Amino acid sequence: MEQTYTAVIEKVGKWYIGYVEDLPGVNTQGKTLKEIRENLREAIELILDANRELLLRDLRGKKIIREKIAVEL
Repeated sequence: MEQTYTAVIEKVGKWYIGYVEDLPGVNTQGKTLKEIRENLREAIELILDANRELLLRDLRGKKIIREKIAVEL
């Protein structure tokens, strides 16, 4: 499943600094736009995986309902 997020990239000196406005904790840097985009993709994957793991660990043994919710922005 592919999802799209908005990256904000800023040029600071010789570096690019980037973050994803929709996902707190996703931020990185790179020397080129290509590198910053790759780093952002990796950071998104890492944050989403970590959040999923933490949630599943906290919910272990509990009765829950999981469902998808669509939001139009």
